[in-house]
Amino acid sequence: MKFERNQKGGESIPTASMGDIVFLLLIFFMVTTVFKTEDGLPVDLPRAESGVEPKRELVANIYMDRKCRISINDKIVGTAQVGPIMTQKLEQNPLLIVAFQTDVKADYRCMDDIMEELKLVNAVRVSFNNKFQSSQGKF
Repeated sequence: MKFERNQKGGESIPTASMGDIVFLLLIFFMVTTVFKTEDGLPVDLPRAESGVEPKRELVANIYMDRKCRISINDKIVGTAQVGPIMTQKLEQNPLLIVAFQTDVKADYRCMDDIMEELKLVNAVRVSFNNKFQSSQGKF
């Protein structure tokens, strides 16, 4: 009597642990790879000689909150009023420095509108500080 072998399929490669092998290779290459940092161009930046604050009468403070409300020296104004007010202040003091302080989440469109108003009246001495953070409902 002759018995037949019942063989289905052919040769196969077991792939059950393939994911583990790939994961270990990935970790190996991540640990052993050295990334070259780009040096760039050598640049010597200017340094401030002293951090002297200007006199209070030489500075006009413009505050803007996240709702685009504008305050110039503690007086709430509209965007269109920034130019005439700054013109008047520049006539009184041509060395005026505009301290422009905005809320961290302020809209850049409103900031740009104020900067355009300052540019029109030739208020070019501007200091920026965006660390001001207004409260939700208050200015």
